[in-house]
Amino acid sequence: MCGIVGFVNTKDGKADIIEEMMARIVHRGPSSAGKFVDDKVALGFRRLSIIDLAGGSQPIFNEDHSKVIIFNGEIYNFQSLRKELIAAGHTFSTHADTEVVLHGYEEWGTEVLQKLRGMFAFAIWDQQKQELFGARDHFGIKPYYFAQMNDIFMFGSEIKSFLPHPDFTKELNKAALKPYLTFQYSPLNGETFFKGVYRLQEGHYFIYNKQGLTIQEYWDVDYTKKQLFSKDEWVEKIDQAVQASIDVHTISDVEVGSFLSSGVDSSYVASVLRPTHTFSIGFDDKTYNEAIEARKLTEQLHLQNTAAVIDGEMSFAAFPLIQYHLDEPDANPSCVPLYFLANLAAQQVRVVQSGEGADELFAGYAAYGFHTNSKAIRVFAQGLKKLPKTMRFRLGHQIGKMKNFHGRIHLFEATAPAREFFIGQARIFEEAEATTLLTAAYQDAPSVAEIVAPFYKKAEGLKDEVNKMQYLDVHQWLPKDILLKADKLSMASSLELRVPLLDIEMMNLAQTIPTKYLINQNNTKDVFRQAAKRHLPKEWANREKLGFPVPIKSWLKEETGYTTVKTLFAADFAAEFFDQAAILQMLDDHRKNQVNLQRKIWTIFTFLTWYKVFFIDQEIPQSQQIIYEIIA
Repeated sequence: MCGIVGFVNTKDGKADIIEEMMARIVHRGPSSAGKFVDDKVALGFRRLSIIDLAGGSQPIFNEDHSKVIIFNGEIYNFQSLRKELIAAGHTFSTHADTEVVLHGYEEWGTEVLQKLRGMFAFAIWDQQKQELFGARDHFGIKPYYFAQMNDIFMFGSEIKSFLPHPDFTKELNKAALKPYLTFQYSPLNGETFFKGVYRLQEGHYFIYNKQGLTIQEYWDVDYTKKQLFSKDEWVEKIDQAVQASIDVHTISDVEVGSFLSSGVDSSYVASVLRPTHTFSIGFDDKTYNEAIEARKLTEQLHLQNTAAVIDGEMSFAAFPLIQYHLDEPDANPSCVPLYFLANLAAQQVRVVQSGEGADELFAGYAAYGFHTNSKAIRVFAQGLKKLPKTMRFRLGHQIGKMKNFHGRIHLFEATAPAREFFIGQARIFEEAEATTLLTAAYQDAPSVAEIVAPFYKKAEGLKDEVNKMQYLDVHQWLPKDILLKADKLSMASSLELRVPLLDIEMMNLAQTIPTKYLINQNNTKDVFRQAAKRHLPKEWANREKLGFPVPIKSWLKEETGYTTVKTLFAADFAAEFFDQAAILQMLDDHRKNQVNLQRKIWTIFTFLTWYKVFFIDQEIPQSQQIIYEIIA
């Protein structure tokens, strides 16, 4: 796990500039650094040593030094590929997985991407062709950004590494704010909150040369090839795949620990991995403490667990630094506990496995159509899904117009077209409400429908509406929220986070499972839970998905939270974006218990915090000494 950064131009002074850019991502790789500079390109690298600790420093060259690579991530099948490449005549100078990618590109060209199992973002400079080749992994586990401005092409793991470059123009992308208020993350298809800075999309590669920039998709999920197995057979296949994936994700020359919540996904991982160290985080919340619940599992499984409790004061103190590390505003409340959890784990290990990805692959979200505790309604809805599509959609439209009754939402989502109600796992502000809060300069932006339309268009040939929702999440919610915060907030503490449930071999299996085995009258991700039962206590496998239940509702009523948010809402610069009287009234109404507006307040607060860090203060927020309350 590392950080990469680089740029292409013909100006002088590249060596000093790339050093400054590398310094901005030192948290991604405190073990060592390296760079390559010639008259056309500068490549910078920060290393967190995981494999081949003594060797493996980057950049790495091929045999005749005509090609050079910088690489961030892990290739889990590198050993078999290494043998294949040696047999083909390639000579290796290290035992690192990075060199496999380089020689693989020599041997197979861009087709090397079809052979890689792992998480990655890399760049290869071909000195003979004067050409840069870069790629991002299938799911976007590792981040990758690029910008073209002022006769320069720059790229890197984090946007903040662009800031020291003298030719980088820092400007807010005004079109990003309005849709962010609905999605809670930066949802635009390509461009980020920094104007002119783009994400390399998941499953894509680029080639940059004198002809310009070319971007090409090399992989996409395919839900069209369903396989016919019984429920028991699917359970067996899933369990075998999970165990195999967790095993290959342990490849490391350092200890591998695991995150652990009270949910089924991380619990499944920990119960199979059986690491020496597991880590949990909870809150000083009287109603529910995630860490205490996770501890109960480790006691049953006889695993060592380090668990700590955080509170609102700690969270607000760290929040500017959290948003700095994220590069773009992300109002998912779970960013807070994830930051502290990674920090806690990094004090003992350098690598952890975590449970991200299972909900997208195996339909674990209630938003895919699981909204009632009534078994009778769930059975009835499952039957309605068997109706012919035209009849089912007509019925869905009729249910959507009815007055509310118990089970209406569940029945509606079981029968209506997905694109009429589903935009992902968050819908904070409705578009009309966002418009009333924003000043005129920030009202012109792509609509929610325009943002999700390309994904629904690509998925329109799918027969199952759940698969369409999964497809959208795989390209929006997963890479732009879940994986972004997983990478950035673990790397903030120089910790490598691996996601064995989100693996290309896991997806090759999951995409072929008929959805009736995933979400049905029994539960969400039904067969996945059945597989987990083989390793977990029965009550754990059937637990309702909670994520990190962050108590922002109460935090915003406490003095520290209320004062912190009010100060920001009342700041002069906030008036550029929002109707200040309206957002201050929202905060007061929430504190007086007149209405629960915590998610909306948190979303606005997150953006203003991020903006203040990058455009007002323009300096790295000071890190606070973290003193944890450890659960005995």
